[in-house]
Amino acid sequence: MSTINKRVVILKRSLASAIANWNGALMFYTCLPIPHHWPLAFDSIARWVPWVGVIIGGLLAITDRALLALQAPVPVCSALIVALWIALTGGLHLDGVMDTADGLAVPDKSRRLAVMTDSRMGAFGGMAVAMLLLLKVVALSNLDGNLDGMTFTNRAFGLVAVCVWGRWGQQWAIARYPYLKKTGKGAFHKSALPSIQSTFPSFFAIGLLSGALVALDIVSFAKVLQTTLAGTAIALLTSAYFYRQLGGHTGDTYGAVVEWTETLLLCVLTVRAM
Repeated sequence: MSTINKRVVILKRSLASAIANWNGALMFYTCLPIPHHWPLAFDSIARWVPWVGVIIGGLLAITDRALLALQAPVPVCSALIVALWIALTGGLHLDGVMDTADGLAVPDKSRRLAVMTDSRMGAFGGMAVAMLLLLKVVALSNLDGNLDGMTFTNRAFGLVAVCVWGRWGQQWAIARYPYLKKTGKGAFHKSALPSIQSTFPSFFAIGLLSGALVALDIVSFAKVLQTTLAGTAIALLTSAYFYRQLGGHTGDTYGAVVEWTETLLLCVLTVRAM
């Protein structure tokens, strides 16, 4: 086989693997219906999580626009969008928020992981989820809901941006910190993102996409700068916080990083960019 043919074969295999892992990422991280005949692979799905965020955020933004066009009150619209947010992910990351909060509530650090593996929701887990959902609804309600010009675009951009940065935060947590369990639903992510350099392609791609929105005059430079700086900082800080409390990460804390980064960034975006 010639060198060119070998390269073509390798390229085809790489493309097939990428498509299968993309399909696997959609199946693993969302409740979107995936046709049974689509190829599936799960070994590298962690590389695709920010782009799963684009899909989730895009669906939320489209639904949000439709509800506002029907003149739904902004608070009602915001609550419905948050409900759809949960439905699209099946509450996957919220489960992590609950378990992580219950674990961190235990003063004895040696017992925290054991508490987190308990499927029953404790009081602290319930309070954490209630606070997170309340913050999301209130913050989204305070993003401008007018349908004219830049104001609506900023609301749609905010929904997509927080979903993307929340999942980039998950990538950082996977790559930067040790995984605390020998097995578990998050264990195989570590091989897909073995070092922080593994997070750089998605980080720069997010930056290029954001720059394109500015160049096309879809979103203001100030809003993109605010989102990029805040999204990066919150993602790094949330993942570092859970590491300091537990000495590493689990599948539950990966979910908590996603949810708290989304929520806190959404709150930041209610502050008008200068």
